[in-house]
Amino acid sequence: MRLFSATIATETNTFSPLPTSIDAFKESVFLRPGEHPDDNPLMCTAPLFVARKRAAAEGYTLIEGSCFAASPAGTVNQADYEFMRDEVLGQLKAALPLDGVLFGLHGAMVAHGYDDVEGDLLERARAIVGPTCVIGVEYDPHCHMTLKRTRNADIAICYKEFPHTDVVDRAEDLLTLVLRTLRGEIKPVMSLYDCRQINSYPTTLPLMRGFVDRMTALEGKDGILSVSAVHCFPYADVEELTGRILVVADGDKAKADALATRLGEEFVSMRGKTMPEFLTVGGGVKAGMEFNDAPVVIADPADNAGGGAPSDNTTILRELIAAEATEAALGPIWDPIAVRLCFDAGQGARFPLRFGGKIGPASGQPVDAMVEVTALARDCWQSFGPTKVPLGDCAAVRIGGIDVVLITKRTQALGLELFTNLGIDPLARKILVVKSTNHFMAAYGPIAKKVIYVESDAPLARDYTRLPYSKIRRPIWPLDPAADTRPGLIF
Repeated sequence: MRLFSATIATETNTFSPLPTSIDAFKESVFLRPGEHPDDNPLMCTAPLFVARKRAAAEGYTLIEGSCFAASPAGTVNQADYEFMRDEVLGQLKAALPLDGVLFGLHGAMVAHGYDDVEGDLLERARAIVGPTCVIGVEYDPHCHMTLKRTRNADIAICYKEFPHTDVVDRAEDLLTLVLRTLRGEIKPVMSLYDCRQINSYPTTLPLMRGFVDRMTALEGKDGILSVSAVHCFPYADVEELTGRILVVADGDKAKADALATRLGEEFVSMRGKTMPEFLTVGGGVKAGMEFNDAPVVIADPADNAGGGAPSDNTTILRELIAAEATEAALGPIWDPIAVRLCFDAGQGARFPLRFGGKIGPASGQPVDAMVEVTALARDCWQSFGPTKVPLGDCAAVRIGGIDVVLITKRTQALGLELFTNLGIDPLARKILVVKSTNHFMAAYGPIAKKVIYVESDAPLARDYTRLPYSKIRRPIWPLDPAADTRPGLIF
């Protein structure tokens, strides 16, 4: 058997002021065939990572394609997307004949001229490999599970966890199902239920935790091969932005339809119940300072680089300074210029620094303060499950009783290394402010005595009715009355 694997991935916030070019991919994941590391599954590259490890034992030949991935930001440059796409498709064509294809995709990538990047890629790939080649795709659940991509793949699987700690596990599942299909053991069919809703579904909270556990328990029984909850990515203005349920069954489309419908109806019943409570910035800081145990983790989802925000909003930091908070640490703030100035000044230096508040109005005003450079570190990273995520050069600066982590490679707060790289012990702090929606919970949830979510004035509003959608198919909840949304089976 001959399998091919490649990746083109990013999560596009079409409202973001940060355009995404080829340079963003080069700063993150830009690997040609054979260059993928053996010890670090780079999130969306997990199918290639897993397929390489299992090739000898499973008796197939793996042809590796290029892997391109970038941190979430705004719409991708059209020529740059076409360059990456055409490189991968050229490799795919050169690898023929093929029995199977494994794509590691995010699923919420948008380029100028291509609202459904993954659908475009899969449609072109299908035309190259033909109807009998088995195409399997792994997606982030914050994807747009469009009809075009569903029609052009044989098997699609989303990560189940949010935080996404199961990327490698789901890649293992995908490869297993593709191989079983090629060996004639199963005949996968897929069903897709459109829930007609936009929401957030952290699996660290009880309602979604229970749903995912029940969903997972159905797999491997009575012909059900895989079940995925498609959360959608609310910050992309595309036609098929919506939550959906995807079921893969062994040969029985009616069974897949029935289960997708049942789970889809349950998903719809959870509307408005899956997100945590959000406090104002002032209320969140006050609650954190008054709580009688530590550490208290305050999350700022609205400035989450993982959703395409700049991660340079200063509102919470200003509130901490005004409240004269002590034993506090905040990170990350993305400001490469400020990091360079800190390196120029040197560790231990005290000097006037302007930082943050650079990208646009939703970044707030920059902070001007006399800071102490408490630590400097080159080429840092943080962990996220089995993955190492680069932070670049980092600096820690102190303002009164607050330590702020400045980074050069834009990303969200994920692992404790964000702070420990710079000698900041998270367990020794009263307050930890993290710029992240929910991925931080994998590392910070176990140490937090209390977690507080705040709604800042950064660009990723948690109230989706505030977003200026123009392309999304209506009606959809919560933009329209629930009674008008008409969820149902679509594939």
